[in-house]
Amino acid sequence: MSLLVVITENVPPRMRGRLAIWLLEMRAGVYVGDVSRRTREMIWEQLVEGHEEGNVVMAWASRSESGYDFQTLGVNRREPVDYDGLRLVSFRPVEPTGL
Repeated sequence: MSLLVVITENVPPRMRGRLAIWLLEMRAGVYVGDVSRRTREMIWEQLVEGHEEGNVVMAWASRSESGYDFQTLGVNRREPVDYDGLRLVSFRPVEPTGL
């Protein structure tokens, strides 16, 4: 068992309801729980199938150098990058608006 955090933006209400079956919704779109690897993988499969136009980040405790690992779904300015084996987050430039 390990700590799992899932943060969602703009996912369908049915996806939020499904997450609430396994995890506690601490704030709108922020879920936490202590789950097995198998349950974490099953939750990820549910997210892949149901996130639609939204975006998701899932983070969990691991034995990596940083002590955690994470994966993302959907479009977001924040992108995971691997820096010499360390998972970090990079920001894409802001898209100019057509004013």
